[in-house]
Amino acid sequence: MISVAFVLTYVGMGVGGVPGLKTDRTGIALMAVAVLLATGAVSPVQGAAALDGPTLVLMFALMILSAQFGEGGLYGLAAVRVVGAAVKPERLLALTVLVAGVLSAVLVNDIVVFSMAPMLCAGLKARGLDPRPYLVALAGAGNAGSAASLIGNPQNILIGQLGHLEFWRFVAVCAPTAVIGLVCVYGAVRIFWRRELLASGHIHEPPPVEIDTWQIAKGTIAAVVLVGLFAAPVPREVTALAVAAVLLASRTIHSRHLVAAVDWPLLLLIACLFVVTGAFAGHLPEIAGGQWSAATLPSPEHLGWLALGALVLSNTIGNVPATILLVTLWPNLAPGTLYGLAILSTLAGNLLLVGSLCNIIVAERAGQSGVKLSFGDFARAGLPMTAASMALAIIWLWWGGWMPL
Repeated sequence: MISVAFVLTYVGMGVGGVPGLKTDRTGIALMAVAVLLATGAVSPVQGAAALDGPTLVLMFALMILSAQFGEGGLYGLAAVRVVGAAVKPERLLALTVLVAGVLSAVLVNDIVVFSMAPMLCAGLKARGLDPRPYLVALAGAGNAGSAASLIGNPQNILIGQLGHLEFWRFVAVCAPTAVIGLVCVYGAVRIFWRRELLASGHIHEPPPVEIDTWQIAKGTIAAVVLVGLFAAPVPREVTALAVAAVLLASRTIHSRHLVAAVDWPLLLLIACLFVVTGAFAGHLPEIAGGQWSAATLPSPEHLGWLALGALVLSNTIGNVPATILLVTLWPNLAPGTLYGLAILSTLAGNLLLVGSLCNIIVAERAGQSGVKLSFGDFARAGLPMTAASMALAIIWLWWGGWMPL
C-alpha cells in the first residue's frame, strides 16, 4: 500500500491533478495520506513523526512577513512604478527582472509574483504592450532571484532547515548564481521575444495604488531583525514565529488578513509529502528484501547527476516535491550538495510552465487579468534561460569547490 500510494502521489504531482476531477496536487497528497492512515499502513504517530514541524513553522512565519508587505501595498507599488517608467520596452523588461529578482531574494517568491502579476498586466495593456514577455520575465526572475537566500522560496527554506545551513554563508555561495540567473532571464526574453518587444507602446499614467508607508516600514524593520536573529543561537523557526507574532499585533491590519494571505495549500502539500515520502523511504529496505540503500542509486553528490535529477524532477513533479523526495532519500547530504540542490532545483524551475509553483501562479493570475500565457509562450524563453543559467551555475559550483563534477 505504501509503494502504491507513493507512486500514485508522485504521478499526480507530475500530471498536476486527477483527470476528470477538480483535484490538484495538494488534494492528491492529502488523499494519499488519508488512505495510508485509513488502511493502517501508517499510524497517526508515525505520520506525525514524519512531519518536519520546524520547517512548516518557519515557512508559515515567513509567509506572514511577506503578507505584511502585501498589506502595505509594496508589491502593487513596485509593479506600477515599473510599468509607469518612461523608458523603452527593453529597459522596462530590465526593470521587471530587477524588481522581481530583488524582492524574491528577500521575500517568498510565490507571494511576490502573486501580487505583481495583475498590476503588470493592467499597466502593460494600458501602455499598448504585449504583457506576455514581461510575465515570463516576472516568473523567471522570481525563480532566479529566490535562489539567492534561504528565505527566497519554499525549497530553500526546507533545505536550510534540514541541513542547518548558515544564512550568510548560503548567500555568499548562492547569490552569484542568482545574479547569473537574472541576467540569463533578461537575455533570453529579450532575444526570443524581440518581435513583441519592438512595439514601443506609449507612456501611461499608472493606476493609483493604496500605500501604507508605516506598514511597509514595519515589515522592513521586521525583516532586518529576523535576518539578524538568524545569526543568533536560537532556532530559526522560533525567532521567525516571534517576529510574525509581533506583526499580527497590529492596530490597523486585522490579523485575519495576514493569516489569510498565507499559502495554506502549499503548506498542506508539503506536510502531506513529508508523510508519504517518509513512509516510502522507511519501507524501501522491506521492498528490496533488505538490500536497498541510497548508495544503489546515482549519487547526487556529483554535479552531473544532481543537475539532471533537478531538471527532470522539477519539470515533472515540481521543484518543491522534488526537493522533499531527494532530501528524504538522502538525508545526510553535505552542505555543498545542499547548496547545489537549492540552486539547481530553483533554476530548473524556469524550464517549463509546470517547473515551479511561481510559474503557475503567474499564468493563473495573468489569465484572471485576461492575458493567456501558454505552455509554448513560457518555453520559448524558458528553455534557453534554463540551459544557460544551469550551465553557468554548474561551473560556479565546481570552480568554487563545493561539488565535484
